[in-house]
Amino acid sequence: MAVTRLYPSHARFRVMLYISMPAPCSSIMLNCSRPNPPALLEALAPVLKLQSIRPVMNITTYTNVRIYFILYGILGVDEKAQLLTTYIWLNFEWQNEFVHWDPIQCGAKMISLPRASFWVPDVVINEFMDDNTAPNVPYVYLTHDGHVRDAQPVRVVSSCNLNIYTFPFDIQNCTFTFNSYIHSVKDVRMSLGKPVEDILAYSRKVMTTMGEWQLLDITYHKYIMSEKDKFVIDELAFHITLRRRATLYVVNLLIPSCFLITLDLFSFLLPPQCVDRSSIKMTLILGYTVFLLIMNDLLPITGNSIPLINVFFSLCLALMVASLLETILITNLLCGPRKLSAVPRWVQVIILQTLGCLVGLPPKLEEQRNTETKVFPVVAVQGESGEKPSEEKGSEEVDMTLEELRKLGKDLQAIRLQMDKPLTDNQMSEEWIQVGFVLDRLLFVLYILFVSISFITIICVWAQSYDTI
Repeated sequence: MAVTRLYPSHARFRVMLYISMPAPCSSIMLNCSRPNPPALLEALAPVLKLQSIRPVMNITTYTNVRIYFILYGILGVDEKAQLLTTYIWLNFEWQNEFVHWDPIQCGAKMISLPRASFWVPDVVINEFMDDNTAPNVPYVYLTHDGHVRDAQPVRVVSSCNLNIYTFPFDIQNCTFTFNSYIHSVKDVRMSLGKPVEDILAYSRKVMTTMGEWQLLDITYHKYIMSEKDKFVIDELAFHITLRRRATLYVVNLLIPSCFLITLDLFSFLLPPQCVDRSSIKMTLILGYTVFLLIMNDLLPITGNSIPLINVFFSLCLALMVASLLETILITNLLCGPRKLSAVPRWVQVIILQTLGCLVGLPPKLEEQRNTETKVFPVVAVQGESGEKPSEEKGSEEVDMTLEELRKLGKDLQAIRLQMDKPLTDNQMSEEWIQVGFVLDRLLFVLYILFVSISFITIICVWAQSYDTI
């Protein structure tokens, strides 16, 4: 047993410790000359000289370090460097077997002393990536039964595997792994100082940063050691689940993009041969490009994967460019059909007859042909009726009359050919115009379907990620 005796001197009481045959897991009882802090500090003087060794009476006894922390603030996330910056209140508690006193005799149950006077466990956070710039607290608490409590603020810049694919509806899971840097499980072991439910509740209560990130959950994982793991280092891991508040990004990024896509969609209602339609689409593309450049600071820097919102913006821009190309194609068909040859047969069958019926624009070429064939026989009849008065002349003028009639017939035939050519060209132009209208209606329907399917797919992915904890 450890025996401590107090011997008086001429000027003051001097405390000396005599240790003989120490028993395992026993403590040294200190005797105070007076019930006040100076006498307690004087009694602790021999113990404070033992700060260089682990505070156990038997070297085979391990020191159990109880760990808990309070998450006080989430300062930021660096997606490019894969870093999470937080501010925590960190607490370590362990037992010092060299210390034990009677609180009545010494006049205090606990006392605060400099940290440099005690052995402190070399517990580190494995994910730590930068210096701790938080204020230094140089004191620890020591209780009458040898219980030591070390509390200090820590600015933690930790590595975290950030998955920003579902930005801004992403949920991140970061880990704080506490372990001794050099001591194995034979010397130092980690344990949970408080229930993790209390840690989560108190962290939510005291958290002051109500910015971009929301604390969802805190869980912990303890490495289960086996009998063979005698030289491994004990670990205690805390898993922190964070969710990004997406209101800022929805209002500033997603809603304006949806408005511009909707405006581009309704621009299809303008006449395709109108020049204003292509001008509106070019203005939308220019405006959307400027919008993306202005809002580029709100987008995350690419980490391990490309965010889905970047795909969304690229899709919106691609749809606007595709709609402008479609307008250019249709305008060329509607405004310049005279330069084209006759509509091929396969185009008439596939586009005019099949697709035209599907989009609600059936062909009307047969009616136009019937109308045109009713005009020219009247002209021919008039030409024949004009020949009858010339046949009533005398027999001596028959040869001259026939010759004149032949010339007149040739002239009428030439005139008829010249009149039929514009009608044929108009018929070809109307066919190409009909092809343009059918394609415009078809591409408009495909545009609506593609926009709807793409947006629904992206929204479902975001909703599934946002609901997952």
